[in-house]
Amino acid sequence: MTVSAQIADQIIGVFRAAAEANLRNTHRKGHVVEISGLEADELMITADLHGNRRNFDRICKLADLQSHCCRHLVMQEVCHGGPSYPSVAGCMSHLLLEDVARLKCQFPDQFHFLLSNHELSELTDFPIMKSGKLLNLAFRCGMQEFYGSSYQPVREAMLSFLGSCPLALRTNNGVFVSHSLPEAVDQQPFDVTIFKRSWTPTDMSKGGAVFELVWGRDFRESNARTFAKLVGAQVLIHGHEPCLGGFHVPNLFQLILDSQDSQGRYLILPLNRTLDHGQIVERIKPLFQSD
Repeated sequence: MTVSAQIADQIIGVFRAAAEANLRNTHRKGHVVEISGLEADELMITADLHGNRRNFDRICKLADLQSHCCRHLVMQEVCHGGPSYPSVAGCMSHLLLEDVARLKCQFPDQFHFLLSNHELSELTDFPIMKSGKLLNLAFRCGMQEFYGSSYQPVREAMLSFLGSCPLALRTNNGVFVSHSLPEAVDQQPFDVTIFKRSWTPTDMSKGGAVFELVWGRDFRESNARTFAKLVGAQVLIHGHEPCLGGFHVPNLFQLILDSQDSQGRYLILPLNRTLDHGQIVERIKPLFQSD
């Protein structure tokens, strides 16, 4: 199935408007969204979705941003996963990314989509292989199947949106949300200037600071404690790591959420008071009550 050029032009406009909304976010400082209890009441945090539309729709329903103007919502990592087009086995998750862009346009200052490693891989052509399948290729095949001759301009608009996404969100009560954290920051320096300055291709390539931030899987307590100190946080909240049961608590400075399957979890944090690590863990809830 190939859509009309008119529909392709519409989604190009959505991606461009969403990119502009990212850059004009009133809460954004450099590449970090900063929210305080003076500006909002609460923050809903979710994690990896990988093309799971059912969970995306459930998150949107639970967040109900239309009725809660003082609530903010964080999402991350929707690319690569979910259903495929039957004719070419192309990944359909680009459609979910388009809905993310629409959500950003609808709620430009309440909704925040963080840069994740799978979205970064699309920006930089960094290959990701899973179960013998090159996810980037499947994603592009899906877009080509859907957009036909309009594929290239749609992809360029999509990349402009991804390149505008923030790296992290920080609250005034000590929480720092990012897709992951770099490895071994307790043993070697980490360039925290990426949160404020323009990125170079080196920053986004393997070994660069942006790459290491979204790809790292070092969940040692000393590493989390050091990174939390670097970013001025008491508690780090990440996605990135698949979690049996929808969440994992690797240490006293960190917790990991997973929102992509039937065991998916989320949490809502108040912004007008400070919660310790244990109190935050207690607020983690299942997306589906039958969980």
